[in-house]
Amino acid sequence: MYVDYHVHLEEGPYSLRWWTRTAEALLSFRQTAGQKHALEWMEDLSDQMNRRIKQGAYSLVWLDLYRKRAKELGLSHVGIVDHLYRFKEFKPYFEANINLGDDELGRMQKLWLDQVCCTSIDAFVSFIQEQKPIWESDGIDLRLGIEADYFSGGEAVLAPLIRQYPWDHVIGSVHFVGGWGFDNPDTQSRFAETDLRLLYRDVFQTVEEAISSGLFDIIAHLDNLKVFGHRPEEEQLLPYYQRIAQLLRQHDTATEINTGLFYRYPVKEMCPSPSFLRVLREQGVPITTSSDAHFPDHLGSFLPEARKALKAAGYTEIVTFEKRVRREAALQ
Repeated sequence: MYVDYHVHLEEGPYSLRWWTRTAEALLSFRQTAGQKHALEWMEDLSDQMNRRIKQGAYSLVWLDLYRKRAKELGLSHVGIVDHLYRFKEFKPYFEANINLGDDELGRMQKLWLDQVCCTSIDAFVSFIQEQKPIWESDGIDLRLGIEADYFSGGEAVLAPLIRQYPWDHVIGSVHFVGGWGFDNPDTQSRFAETDLRLLYRDVFQTVEEAISSGLFDIIAHLDNLKVFGHRPEEEQLLPYYQRIAQLLRQHDTATEINTGLFYRYPVKEMCPSPSFLRVLREQGVPITTSSDAHFPDHLGSFLPEARKALKAAGYTEIVTFEKRVRREAALQ
């Protein structure tokens, strides 16, 4: 069974980079009129992009590109999620937990949050639910998920959210430490100013709290703090790996092998690392496969390599989800 349980439709900010990357995704599926780079070609591409922007991410036209890609790859399950910070209803949750102060980092993150927090959770949920029968007719199980940032004490906000909607799977993730969004390339200079051992300690402590909350079906990209290649000697991290693996097993919570850092970030390594993956397998932690795609042409990226890594670590099964019920499937 081939599955991709961590796929995004959009993120923002709506920069020229976003425009270019979205145009590249459209071009990978569609031909445009005229010779490449001729005026007619650019006019046609601009028309496609204008429709894409006006229709937004929650459009059948955009989602159909993901469906087309899933069919090409032979995927049986695709889990569409969105970041919680995309939804205006939960902007106060992030305002309360990340640095938005009057310093360089705070101003940068306030601008980012204002740019990406621009849609409604109800629109997302209803759209994915409506599209499930279309995917099913193609033999693909479309799953509705959410990726929710966990902050210490966030249970009061997250628990009602999780109860309110018909999720197939709920993903917990950690992208902030001390109010700093550490995977933002514009802030990566902060790594050089920080004791990496203490930084990893703090992030892994938050991951442990997320697991212990019992809110999540999957804990995402466990060691994504390595995103820009900053990591102490991995031997120093093994006790954290062990403790996280034990907690996942204790709380019967799954994780993922996530290829996103491998093909989108400087570290060029999947999450978790090979050493971390072996520890997870030794503890019998359930796992699924994820590309963390943010565009349709990235769906399923490097999942064959992820499956090889799972087999090398000793895994023989992956897990799937429906209405928050976990099932095991053979790792092919």
